[in-house]
Amino acid sequence: MATVNATNSATPAATSSASSTAKLSALGQEQFLTLLIAQLKHQDPLNPSDPTEFTAQLAQYSQLEQLFNLNDSMKQLAATANSSERYSSLGLIGQEVVVEDSVFALGTDPVQVGYKVDGAVTDATLTIKNSLGQTVATLKATDLSAGNHFLTWDGKDANGNAMAPGTYSITISANSAAGTSGTVSPLVRAQVTGIDLSSPEAKVITAAGEYKISSLYGAFVKNQNTTGNTSG
Repeated sequence: MATVNATNSATPAATSSASSTAKLSALGQEQFLTLLIAQLKHQDPLNPSDPTEFTAQLAQYSQLEQLFNLNDSMKQLAATANSSERYSSLGLIGQEVVVEDSVFALGTDPVQVGYKVDGAVTDATLTIKNSLGQTVATLKATDLSAGNHFLTWDGKDANGNAMAPGTYSITISANSAAGTSGTVSPLVRAQVTGIDLSSPEAKVITAAGEYKISSLYGAFVKNQNTTGNTSG
C-alpha cells in the first residue's frame, strides 16, 4: 500500500503542473498530461506502474514543457528585436541613405542616382526612363573603379527640357574587358524626411521615394561621401 500512497500523492502534483502550464494553451502538453493522469488513475494498485518508467514519463513532460517555453521566449525575443529595430530607425531622419534600387521619384529638385561597380568594367551608361519606358536622359559613368559612385541628374532631358515630377527608373549597360567580368548595379541616394511605421517592416520616406529598411545599402550624414568616389 505504501507504493499506492506514493503514487496517489504524485497525482495532485501532476495536476498542479497541468494547472501551471494551462495558460500556455499548448495542445501537445495537455494531451501528454491527460494521458499521464489517466494512466495513474487506472493503474492496478496491486501492480503499480514501474517507478522507473513513471520517472521517465515525468522527465519527458518536463522536456516538452521546456521546449514550449523556449519557443515562446524566442517569439518574444524576435518581437522585441523587431520593435527595437523599428523605433531605432527614427534616428535615420535627416540622414542620407543609399538604396540598391532602380526606381525613384523625381520632384522639383535634382536627384542623385548612382551605380555600384563590382569587378572590372570598361564603360557604363545609365539610362533614365519615365513611367512609360521612354528614355529621357542618359548619363555616362565617369568613375569605373570598384565601389559606389553617384551622379546628379538635374531632371532635364537631352534638350534641356524639365521633366514632369513622377516615377522614373534607371537602366545600366556596361562592358567588361576581355577575359574579365564585372557587374554594375543601380543606386539611389536621398535624404530621409520621415519614417513609416504602419507596416510590419519600417520604411524610410525620402524625396526619391519610400524604401524598406532591409533595402538600405547604408546611411550617412548629409553631404558625406559613401565608400568609393562620388561623381557629379
